[in-house]
Amino acid sequence: MIHYTIEELLKNNQSWAARKRALQPNYFDELSAGQKPPYLYVGCSDSRLPLTRYTQTEPGEIFVHRNIANQVSLTDINFLSVLDYAVDHLKVQHIIVCGHYGCGGITAALEGNTTGLVDNWVNPIRELYLQHQTEIDCLTTREKRINRLAELNVIAQVKNLYQTSIIRKCMREDNAPQIHGWVLNLKTGLIEDMKIETSKWGLHISAYELPLSGSN
Repeated sequence: MIHYTIEELLKNNQSWAARKRALQPNYFDELSAGQKPPYLYVGCSDSRLPLTRYTQTEPGEIFVHRNIANQVSLTDINFLSVLDYAVDHLKVQHIIVCGHYGCGGITAALEGNTTGLVDNWVNPIRELYLQHQTEIDCLTTREKRINRLAELNVIAQVKNLYQTSIIRKCMREDNAPQIHGWVLNLKTGLIEDMKIETSKWGLHISAYELPLSGSN
């Protein structure tokens, strides 16, 4: 794997910008005019996961939030701010929660080998493992156990999206974006759509959240 120096990174940037201008003279004028991405991507911070590479998308097409093990935390003001901006201002049409096989955060939660803030951060995944311990422990290899927990984590984070006040508000107003759960296989470069059935979460808005009959 190539490791560039800082100077080489800057030279790479100059070469890339020059190629873009040669192919599309107005590219940067159009890019700097504003953004209207149809997608919000919630992914892992892992350095191997720039989704634009895997999906062949351009800058401006995907709004991004990344953290360790692609968590949708209901107490993370950073994530909630990104979600609010994406939904209320950018009007994204799709939200993608994307995990990946071989995830270090998932492994840490499963095997309990972290300390400090990372240990606190992955604790919800450890709780998820305990909820599914019988299923996971029956799997025959360490890799299978880690990857199954990665899948279950994506499902849990999709469910968490429906617990946010931001998405509940969209559902009340009947303009909620579509929510998807993906898992990326780093050994193949392929993305698997988990086809999560979300109606059990998306259609159940508590009675206190519904407008009163006859109210404006």
